Amino acid sequence: MWHVVGVSEAEEHVYEALTRRRQATAGDLLGDVALSRAQLTRTLGRLVDRGLASRLSGRPTRYAATPPDQVATVLIAERERDLLRLRTHADQLAKELRQHDGTGRHPAELVEVIEGPANLRATLVRLQREARVQIRGLDRPPYLDNPVSGNTEEAHQLANRGLTYRVIYDRSALAIPGRMAEIWRGIQSGERARVASNVPMKMMLSDNRLALIPVMTGGQLADAAYLVHPSSLLDAVCELFEALWERAVAINRAVVNRSGADHPDAVELIAESHPGQLSDRDTELIGLLAGGATDERIARTLGWSVRTVHRHVHRLMTMVGAETRFQAGMEAVRRGWI
Repeated sequence: MWHVVGVSEAEEHVYEALTRRRQATAGDLLGDVALSRAQLTRTLGRLVDRGLASRLSGRPTRYAATPPDQVATVLIAERERDLLRLRTHADQLAKELRQHDGTGRHPAELVEVIEGPANLRATLVRLQREARVQIRGLDRPPYLDNPVSGNTEEAHQLANRGLTYRVIYDRSALAIPGRMAEIWRGIQSGERARVASNVPMKMMLSDNRLALIPVMTGGQLADAAYLVHPSSLLDAVCELFEALWERAVAINRAVVNRSGADHPDAVELIAESHPGQLSDRDTELIGLLAGGATDERIARTLGWSVRTVHRHVHRLMTMVGAETRFQAGMEAVRRGWI
């Protein structure tokens, strides 16, 4: 298993044997691995040099294993950096070749296929790091990763580079438990977000230079995506985003008013004296309504009874003059209550 991050088979066996013993001498480990004493000593030295183990003071020399979760985190980060450096180097080499030829990209190179979850994540990070002005995104289910885990690279770029993020969310994404709260965190960091009833696909645009479009097959998300380079196709998807952006409804986070109530039923949907001040439960309810969630789904998500859901939904519909639940959710969004 450890070979995926550059650990040899011998190093893996010795490291895991040492991990199970926590501390051991070379002599202690001889019976655990199929290596000679000389091979074992050299392997332990390599583990120490790479930070997978440490030497303890005293005689005979004892070794202690670095915790596996720490080792995995460090080695995975190193491998990701190596992959990104390779991608940057390969792109630069390709650029030099195109400049030398003086012909630009061949039509067959205008759409590149990126395969594998690790390559997809690395490309998503690269597009955000290489963007100079803005990132534009179309977001809709299904998702390759946990949709509530957040885009840590976006948070970094917003905080440290001031990069503009504009994202259009399909209303079905708002119905995923916890997703609305994650969207709010992005908005609070500076993301400009809108919601639409039918986002046609998932996409990320890095300025007007590159577009990453995940591959969908049979309604399922594949471990692959199209990377579109400057071309008439890229121009078309840029125009598609702008057209959808104009029709989408802006999402604005209202001032949060936490009631502090312990029981969910005690949380009022909207304070009558301050209709623009919402609790986290209020905003999540409105997002679920805008996403078309059923009463049963809302009850499970918020921990309410179905009767409580009916009461809150009816109150919201009355306040905004809506005839349907979805209209109530979208009208609340339009008014800037969330």
